[in-house]
Amino acid sequence: MSVSRELLQRLADGRFHSGQALAAALGCSRSAVWKRLQALQQGTGLAVEAVSGRGYRLSRPLELLQREAILAALPPQAPACTLHLHETVDSTNRLAREALEQGADIPAAWLAEYQQAGRGRRGRQWHSPYGRNIALSLAWRFDLPLQRLPGLSIAAGVALAECLESLGLRGHGLKWPNDLYWQGAKLGGLLIEIVGESDGPVGAVIGVGLNLDLGTELPEWIDQPVTDLHRAGLEVGRNRLAGRLLGALLEACRLFEAQGLPAFMARWRRYDLCAGREVQVLTAGERIRGRVLGIGDSGGLRLLTEAGERLFHGGEVSLRLEGGA
Repeated sequence: MSVSRELLQRLADGRFHSGQALAAALGCSRSAVWKRLQALQQGTGLAVEAVSGRGYRLSRPLELLQREAILAALPPQAPACTLHLHETVDSTNRLAREALEQGADIPAAWLAEYQQAGRGRRGRQWHSPYGRNIALSLAWRFDLPLQRLPGLSIAAGVALAECLESLGLRGHGLKWPNDLYWQGAKLGGLLIEIVGESDGPVGAVIGVGLNLDLGTELPEWIDQPVTDLHRAGLEVGRNRLAGRLLGALLEACRLFEAQGLPAFMARWRRYDLCAGREVQVLTAGERIRGRVLGIGDSGGLRLLTEAGERLFHGGEVSLRLEGGA
């Protein structure tokens, strides 16, 4: 364990710890503790409070990732999965994709305390404070041809929504193809990447970014309403959430491989935020307006336009015509 990790673990409870006690625990001087605290703040963005006579503490408690706690939260029936935990990475999806390309043991999952270059759909940046959210990527190798994979984002979105409902969240829904919303604000999303040949087998990376606790101040560059589970009233431990979510995704992959998208169609409709609404679909430089009829057999969006029904397998849906997200 690195000195920085040990220091962070001691501060994670949010209580004051004296410089003397920290120095004794870490086997260094009090001035060295101060320097490491400065480096810790710069490296993580976490706020450390210093009060004379009391010591140091984090401005808010922190639940760091713990392998045993995550594995304990996995459902007993979950498929076996290798778990990789990281402090700081550019992207957990990149690690999962490289593992697939190199023929590593699959299924496997990657979780990180902090992503420096987290991505959403269409290349957007995803904001994730250190140790506050879920940055999870699952790699699964499907014994299926490529043309059977388009509905995977629907299956993964259903798994995410159902997992959160089982933990007590209410009022959330899915915006096609795989964005998670709560009361008009974005709560999380998925990024699916495919690796393999057209005739199979095909590897898939399911990346999940889920806001657990964004804090009180959001970056100015975020250009849409966002929220987190804390604001939505769901108090759940970060490790328990990670384990339950990983288990739900593993089960979804197993079911998708066996039965395909039909196993998820009715379940998707329970959370569908688009069905029956007037929307705009942005794709290939076009803005197509119409009323959503639901999703097709392959997971594409069915849109009734002035020119008739169209089916979209890609694009960005805007619900803001009705004042939504």
